[in-house]
Amino acid sequence: MISTRNRKAVEFSVASVDVVCDLHGNPCNPDLTLFFNGNQWMVVEELLTAFRRLYPEIQHIFYETLPPGLLAEQIKQGALRMEELMIDTPPDVYTAGREEMEAMLREGFIQSYKPYARNGLAILVPAADPADVRGLKDLGRPGVRVSMPNPSREGVGRLIVRALEKAGGPELVKQVMEEKVASGETYLTSIHHRETINLLRDGLVDAGPVWLSEALYQQKHGKTFDYVTIPAEHDVIGRYFIAHVDKTSRHPDAARKFIDFMTSESGRKIYAGYGFLSGM
Repeated sequence: MISTRNRKAVEFSVASVDVVCDLHGNPCNPDLTLFFNGNQWMVVEELLTAFRRLYPEIQHIFYETLPPGLLAEQIKQGALRMEELMIDTPPDVYTAGREEMEAMLREGFIQSYKPYARNGLAILVPAADPADVRGLKDLGRPGVRVSMPNPSREGVGRLIVRALEKAGGPELVKQVMEEKVASGETYLTSIHHRETINLLRDGLVDAGPVWLSEALYQQKHGKTFDYVTIPAEHDVIGRYFIAHVDKTSRHPDAARKFIDFMTSESGRKIYAGYGFLSGM
């Protein structure tokens, strides 16, 4: 992968003050712009390295790894503002769950969408698991602090709510999503794949329901975290879809090539290597 770090530039980053982790590359005049729902962040570098080998003429790629609901709003409004920074580079390709894709379809931003991966759920916990979280029902226990993806922005949040209902009925959903939100024991995230990890690492929460791929990645890359599996009868499988954003795209040919790559055996094999499920 050709990184922008290989180019001469003034380095300016102050940890916890000026750190932008979900905007990648140079947004000015790219060959291709990609909006990935953020939980795929660990896959993208390997994915783009393989894609660039196939299409060396498509080198300058700008991509974002933010929550799909936030990306959808960025598409609709035409820009993303981060304090005084404004990003108005229109996407060529968007990935999200079915609900977001259907909304994009109704509003005329896309003409169709295709599946390319699936994912299950897990509960990420500190390696020592001091709160003794053994399943979804434990997330409703008083005293267990939970980092929960906000269902209004995160498709995974809506799936977790369904899993909670399967495990403990409407009462468990009410405990986790209403009573504990009100008491402060459930924290609703804005950028789930960043916040949940940091909150667990800093000891500010005891558990965070996440995609299985995120749990596998975090466990593989250190001894900080462990995860609790969710039994098949409570799990909810999420499906990932990809679309050409016809209404805004400036690089339709590159977009089509990338979508073909993502839905190919090569693209799916890369995702499988990070714990994503095969099959549609």
